[in-house]
Amino acid sequence: MARVKGGLGAKKKHNRTLKLAKGYRGARSKQYRVAKQSVMRALTSSYAGRKERKRQFRQLWIARINAAARMNGLSYSRFMYGLKLAGVEMNRKMLAEMAVNDAEGFATLAELAKTKIA
Repeated sequence: MARVKGGLGAKKKHNRTLKLAKGYRGARSKQYRVAKQSVMRALTSSYAGRKERKRQFRQLWIARINAAARMNGLSYSRFMYGLKLAGVEMNRKMLAEMAVNDAEGFATLAELAKTKIA
C-alpha cells in the first residue's frame, strides 16, 4: 500500500481557518497559528453574541411597553398582570410594536388591564 502524506489535508485545513480570519489585522489574518486562536475566540464570541442579542431585544421591548403603560396610568408589572387576568396572550414583541405604532390600540389594552385588576 502506498504511503499518504498529510500535506494536502493540512493545507486545506489551514486555508479554511485563514479564510475565516480574512479582514483581521496583521498576523491574525496571515499566520495560521495566530489566526486559529483569533478565529476560535471569534466563533465563541459570535455564539454568545447571538444569545446576548435576544436578551437585549427583550429588554428593549419591556422598556417600550413600560413607557407606554405609564402614559396610560399603569406600571409594566400591573399592565402585564392585567393582561394575564384578561386572557390576552400577546407576546412582548407585539405589545412593544403596538406601543410605538398603534397608541390607540395599546390604550384599549391598558383599559382592559385596568378593569381586570380593579
